[in-house]
Amino acid sequence: MLLSLVVILGCAVALFLWGWHFPDPSPLIRLLLPAKRRWPEVQIRGWLTAGRIPEGFRRFFERDPERRVPPVPGLIAPADGLVTSAQVRDATRYVVIALSFWDVHVQRSPCDGVVESIEDSGDTYMDGEGRDFAFLREKVCPVQKRIIIRMQRGVVAVRLITSLSARRLQVWVSPGDEVTRGQRLGRILLGSTVVLEMPQAWDYALNERQRVWAGETPVETRGVGKAHEYRAGVGGHF
Repeated sequence: MLLSLVVILGCAVALFLWGWHFPDPSPLIRLLLPAKRRWPEVQIRGWLTAGRIPEGFRRFFERDPERRVPPVPGLIAPADGLVTSAQVRDATRYVVIALSFWDVHVQRSPCDGVVESIEDSGDTYMDGEGRDFAFLREKVCPVQKRIIIRMQRGVVAVRLITSLSARRLQVWVSPGDEVTRGQRLGRILLGSTVVLEMPQAWDYALNERQRVWAGETPVETRGVGKAHEYRAGVGGHF
C-alpha cells in the first residue's frame, strides 16, 4: 500500500513538473537530453531578451574542452560550427563559420605564427551568418575583433564577429605574442560568427555546410587529401 502511494505521488510530481515547464523539458529528464533539446533555441532567446541566463546553461556554454591538434600540416579551423561560405574577393578567401548556441565558443589559432595586430571595427549589432558583412571595411557593421597572424609563408586573420545576441568579445592574445597551432585566442560570449581569412592560392579543403571543430579540423589539404578525410580523436568536441 505504501509503495503504491509513493508511486502515485511520484507520477503526480512528474506530471506537475512536465506541465509547469511545458513546452520546455521537465527538470527530471533535462540532463538525459542532448543539448539542443535540453535548452531549446526559443528558450535561450527568451533568456537573452530578459537578460537572465540560468547558471546551468551558462556553465554549459562556457565549457572549454581540450582539443587534439592534427599531425597533418596546414591551417586548422579556428572555431566550432558550420561552414556557410568560402567566397573569394581580392585574392583572399573568407571562410565563414556559423556558431550555434550549443557550440563551444572558444576560438583557436589556425597556425603557428606571431600576432601582428588586433583590429576593432563596427559600431552596431545585427543578426546574420556573416556571408555579407565578412567583407565590410569602412561601412557600419557588426562589432568585430580581427586578429592578424603572420606565418613564415604568409598572413592569415581570424575575425570574431558579434550579432544581436552577442555583445561582448574576449581576446586573450596581444600584438607581438607568438601563438601555436590550436592555441586559444579568445571567446565570443553568446556570439555567432567567426571568419578565417586566408590567401586564395592556398589549397582550401572544406566543403560548404561542413561541420568543423576548433583546433582539430584541417582547412588546407597541403598534400594530405580533403579535410573531411581526417578527424582528430573524440576527446573534447563537447
